[in-house]
Amino acid sequence: MQALAGLALLIAIVLSVPPARAQEQSLDIPSMRFAVVRSNAPGCEPNCPEWISAEGTIEAETPSLLKRTLKALKGRQLPVVVNSPGGNVDAAVALGQLIRKNKLDIAVGTTVFSGCEPEMKDCRDNKGKGADYFGTAHDDGAMCNSACPLMFSGGVRRVVGDFAYLGVHQVTTTFRREKLLYRTTYRIVNGKKKILSTKVVSRKNAGSYKTYEMSQVVEKKLSAYLQGMGIGDGVFLTMKNTPASEIHQLVLANMLRMNLVTSLDTVDLFTAATICRANPMPANCREIPAGKDTKPADLPTAQANPAEATTPKGADMRFVLVRGSNPLCNPDCPEWISAEGTITAQTPEKLRQALDAVAGRRLPIVISSQGGDVEGALAAGRLIREHKLDVVVAHTDFVDCDPSADCLAKDGVHTGLTIEAEGECASSCPIMVAGGVKRIIGPAARLSVSSVGPGDKVGDKVKAYLEEMAIGPGLFAAIQLSSSNRQLYPQAILKFGLATGPQSADEMTGATICRSAPRPDNCRVMPSANAEADMPAKL
Repeated sequence: MQALAGLALLIAIVLSVPPARAQEQSLDIPSMRFAVVRSNAPGCEPNCPEWISAEGTIEAETPSLLKRTLKALKGRQLPVVVNSPGGNVDAAVALGQLIRKNKLDIAVGTTVFSGCEPEMKDCRDNKGKGADYFGTAHDDGAMCNSACPLMFSGGVRRVVGDFAYLGVHQVTTTFRREKLLYRTTYRIVNGKKKILSTKVVSRKNAGSYKTYEMSQVVEKKLSAYLQGMGIGDGVFLTMKNTPASEIHQLVLANMLRMNLVTSLDTVDLFTAATICRANPMPANCREIPAGKDTKPADLPTAQANPAEATTPKGADMRFVLVRGSNPLCNPDCPEWISAEGTITAQTPEKLRQALDAVAGRRLPIVISSQGGDVEGALAAGRLIREHKLDVVVAHTDFVDCDPSADCLAKDGVHTGLTIEAEGECASSCPIMVAGGVKRIIGPAARLSVSSVGPGDKVGDKVKAYLEEMAIGPGLFAAIQLSSSNRQLYPQAILKFGLATGPQSADEMTGATICRSAPRPDNCRVMPSANAEADMPAKL
């Protein structure tokens, strides 16, 4: 037997196929990071919603980062608020599977931080406040593109909203060539070569190329994944038929039809300050009791003066005649009817009594309400239209004394001013607002809608009423498809025709409106106390 040893150098060209990417531009955006955020919206403390903010490009290591975040939460189920241009397809699928496994909800939105931000090192602004990060979530300007919808599909409840952008397109796969130099040690035994070892001694880049269509393997994998998540075939077909160089934005109605979203709600469904008042309370709410010498984060230190108490939000709606308190308007000032509290079956009759008291004067209704009885809202709205009244969403801040404190106003007229930023109109309140001839819902006011409840008869009544009031069909669709209070933003409010223009509350209650021509109907001159003494003697 003869044995000979030897060495050989071999050169080979191999293809390296990294995971597919669905958007090359995403490389310009930092990798996705996760941060647990607590709402700092006014009025939510001590019990506020929390969520996981997920922003950035999806990379291969992103799923492990989410696992680390979930482990730190020790089983708490917080919704994910995502803002991403896309990235690694396999990682996006893994993220979606991880989200579904942990039964998490997801929304497309951006998080605006207050104080510390995830990118800041050694930030101590939030120390002692009970959370590392505080902020608010919004859908304006948020995106979930390319591979991101694959991650999004994993949510149990999935919402996008009117002003977020969700888009899909083809998968891009990059193939990279490498030139490898091997050193092989072998032995010749009985005339046959027996390899003892092989070692790579050098690697050189030999170029690359891309494909812009899914391979059968990728196609089968993504199709099965989306079907497993309960997503309709339309999403995958749109992805497949859209060139990689383009982004196909999916409109909200189509997303609902394809079951990509589970409702027409926005990110507010999971992050609004008011959700923690619901019964049962959402799982992402957490109470941080105020310490003996501390106060909850972002609450003002000043204590409310009992004499300045506002109408309790649970109290029945009351109607009060108010005159503008700004000294710039005297003696000719605007007046309005303040309507605040819960809408009940008695609200229409109370409104009728208030209108009888002003003896036919056309005064605008300034409303702030969390809603209430739908039938009451319908009847009140029709009464407002019957009397050709305008409606403004704003809170009335009383200067002399608050009606809820059983304070009697001088001459039966309270003085005050309107604060749009403190005005809210939720649930059935927009139905009542729809009765106004002019309807002013300024950019600072908060308006939200929710389903009118079970029963086709109630829905049919609301639909017919809104058509009667010449409100666009989009509002009724938003009402019916919103499982909880869904905030509508100014663009949608105008688009649906609920607001008649972009004006603010000052259009009806501002100090200077009584100087305009023609003079508004709600202006009234009140002579000063010394007016009679100052008049010249009558001849």
